[in-house]
Amino acid sequence: MPNEDKYKKLAELRQKALAGDPEKIAKQQAKGKLTARERLGILFDDGTFQELDRFKVHRCTDFDMESNRPLGDGVITGYGLIEGRLTYAFAQDFTVFGGTLSRAHGEKICKVMDLALKNGAPFVGLNDSGGARIQEGVDSLAGYAEVFQANTMASGVIPQISAIMGPCAGGAVYSPAVTDFAFMVDGTSHMFLTGPDVIKTVMNEEVSFEELGGARVHASKSGVCHVVAANEFECLQGIRRLLQFFPQNNMEDPPPAKTSDDPARMDPELDGIVPDSTTKPYDMKDIIRLVVDDGDFFETHADFAANHITGFARFNGRPVGIVAHQPAVLAGCLDIDSSCKSARMIRFCDCFNLPVVTFSDVPGFLPGTDQEWRGVIKHGAMLLYAYAEATVPKVHVITRKSYGGAYAVTSNRHMRGDIVYAWPTAEIAVMGAEGAVQILYRRELKAADDPKALAAKLAAEFRERFADPYTAAGLGYVDEVIMPHETRPKIIAALEMLKHKRDHNPPKKHGNIPL
Repeated sequence: MPNEDKYKKLAELRQKALAGDPEKIAKQQAKGKLTARERLGILFDDGTFQELDRFKVHRCTDFDMESNRPLGDGVITGYGLIEGRLTYAFAQDFTVFGGTLSRAHGEKICKVMDLALKNGAPFVGLNDSGGARIQEGVDSLAGYAEVFQANTMASGVIPQISAIMGPCAGGAVYSPAVTDFAFMVDGTSHMFLTGPDVIKTVMNEEVSFEELGGARVHASKSGVCHVVAANEFECLQGIRRLLQFFPQNNMEDPPPAKTSDDPARMDPELDGIVPDSTTKPYDMKDIIRLVVDDGDFFETHADFAANHITGFARFNGRPVGIVAHQPAVLAGCLDIDSSCKSARMIRFCDCFNLPVVTFSDVPGFLPGTDQEWRGVIKHGAMLLYAYAEATVPKVHVITRKSYGGAYAVTSNRHMRGDIVYAWPTAEIAVMGAEGAVQILYRRELKAADDPKALAAKLAAEFRERFADPYTAAGLGYVDEVIMPHETRPKIIAALEMLKHKRDHNPPKKHGNIPL
């Protein structure tokens, strides 16, 4: 056969690239971790992944590196289909130089990111790396910086998801931080700028890898991690599921899904969820699951700022982003972390044409010197900025409290909220009746024989006159007071009415959100 030697060489090189180092692969698997190729096999639909730059190698000649040039240089890049839709990805290979990033490694990542941007398709990064490749010096740092630049240019144009599948240290952490969502695997994922050894040397603090930058830490304390998975398979399946809520890019609408859940369904259970006592907690997630399609709610940041709830669901097959207050945690108060969490969700939805559905039960901002000194003002301003800036359809359901500044910074008619529903249990006022009475009737209460009884009587009168939903409805600030069991069909009707909504912000380079 003509050219037989050349064909044979190609086959050998392909096999060499696929085989990797059996000893290092065994070590990877002994830690409960999959190989980079196994991960891509789970992430993409069977047989659809197309690898690029399989034969690319580093160009370093220092420290005898010219004698060690493995094919692919520690990262696998390419594209394929996820649930039938085009998606680009990279998977770092810890068995090659510890997955460290060289200039060539960075160039491979940037190439597929550029293709994703040009073709308007999501991008997924599977991170498993020891950081910058020290042997390359500033060339490695240049590779990182170019990846960060590409992430930034793609932000708001295509969805970007990162998964931390092992270590992610030093400058490597910034790429996942810029992307839209970060997944981590419990027990095997670690992220930090400076490791335990450096912290011990500089700060004289003893801390383990898990305590410093494990999945649970970043999911509950820092908020860097949006979703924690029990294992790598669950992590990759979660990414596949999350992508189904998103459009391919910012010029498309989110993909509708078929559902057998009746859009006219009304659930009587909703009528009994809000307690008679205005101070008694309940779980807002119960309401969300009862009104969305098939009870299917993909929650993000579940363990971070749990006084707010964020995630994705569908109404009559149409994907939406959900932001809700959680009265079961800190009474659903707004604070620094919850403001940032919700603002980020709203801005993501606005980037990618996902309507925002808000469920409110919020007594106000969390008081205290810690919150004030750490900047709750500017963080609360981020939330109001996100709502005010968003041009996607915004539907708001007030289930109980909506007081003071918390009302003002949530999705309302005054900041281009499209539809506001209130349940009969809603209380919309500057503050709670009890607090208002203490201010408005201070003298009368001081002079009363039974100040407690008088305060209760005045609070009931205040609540009836000012705090029920009909006052706000009479002013047009609430579009309709609805029975709780009507919530699902009412939201679906509003979203259907708003599906061709067009709204615009003034021409500008970008606003200056109060970061």
